[in-house]
Amino acid sequence: MANNIHTQFHRFVSSGEKEDLLGQKGMVLWMYGLSGAGKSTIAAALERELHNEGRFVVILDGDNFRHGLNSDLGFSDEDRSENVRRVAEVAKMFASQGVIVVVGVITPKRALRELAKKVVGESFAEIYIHASFETCASRDPKGLYAKVADGKIKQFTGKDSGFEEPDCPDLLINTEELEPSAAVEKIKTFLPGP
Repeated sequence: MANNIHTQFHRFVSSGEKEDLLGQKGMVLWMYGLSGAGKSTIAAALERELHNEGRFVVILDGDNFRHGLNSDLGFSDEDRSENVRRVAEVAKMFASQGVIVVVGVITPKRALRELAKKVVGESFAEIYIHASFETCASRDPKGLYAKVADGKIKQFTGKDSGFEEPDCPDLLINTEELEPSAAVEKIKTFLPGP
C-alpha cells in the first residue's frame, strides 16, 4: 500500500449517526453457492421485503460486478480471490454507512469466504444457498449449464472448478426444500433490530 495515502474517515459523519438516521444497523449478508442455486432470486425477494419494511438495502450481485468493476478479472484462482476482495471492500463501505448489504457471489472456496469475512469484519453473516449441481443444471436460468455440457465453458464452478462445501455457515438455505419467501424469513433473523 502506498504510504502517501491518508484516510479521512475520522472527519466524516460517524457510522452510528448514519445508522440512527436510517433507523437500522449496517450488515453484510454474504450469500454464496453454485450458479442457479437461488442467490439472486432470494436477494431480490429479501430486498423487496426489507424495502417494504422501510429498510435501506443494496444488492451486490456477482454478475453485475463481473460486467463492471471486476470486468478486468478472469476465473483463475488469483482473479477469483481479487473478485471476492473487491466485492467485500465495497460491501464493507456500504455497511459502515448503515446500509444492509445483500451480496450474491459464488465464492467457491473456504479461503475466499474467510477473506470476505476478514475484510468486512463483525457485521458479516455467511449464508450458504445450497442446491445440488444437478438441481442447478435443471434450473439453468442463464443457460450456463447447457454451455458447459456442450464444452463451451471451462473452469465452471461445480464441474471443472471445485466448490468447497462450508464447514459451519451462519445459515444454510436449501433451495431444494425452501421457497424464496421462507428463505427470506430465515435470513431476516440475522438482521439486528432498528
